[in-house]
Amino acid sequence: MLSSSRIDPGVLGHLLSQHRELHARLLALRETFRRPRPPGGAGLEAIRGELRGLRDYLAGHFAQEESGGHLEESIARMPRLSAAARAVLAEHSGLIAELESLLERVSTRDIRRVTWSEVAAGFAAFTDHLLDHERNENAVLQQGYNEDFGFPD
Repeated sequence: MLSSSRIDPGVLGHLLSQHRELHARLLALRETFRRPRPPGGAGLEAIRGELRGLRDYLAGHFAQEESGGHLEESIARMPRLSAAARAVLAEHSGLIAELESLLERVSTRDIRRVTWSEVAAGFAAFTDHLLDHERNENAVLQQGYNEDFGFPD
């Protein structure tokens, strides 16, 4: 039987599943943005759809985190994590805004090569910011439960 100080395996599985889904979306978009030139109309619309899907997924993921749960439980277990958890939660609006900005950049029917490379660089920066955010969140969770969950570093 698990002690009450350990995270429920079902909860951990759900967290890992969400993170895998997020990483899969990032990898697919990262590959899209590695292309040297912008796609035409239908391809650009598909990218906008993928970016909107990522934004919606993140918004739901962040809302779930902000409504209580694992971070809150980590704080309850280790109150000294409160500042770190608040910092992680405070990043959510900036990450969504960063993604919205990318969506605005690809909102035209046709996109110039220069703009495409700028958007690709912006997406790479966004990916780095989001992965840093996830690492910080994972660190708070692992410290709160005093357990290594096997999250990738």
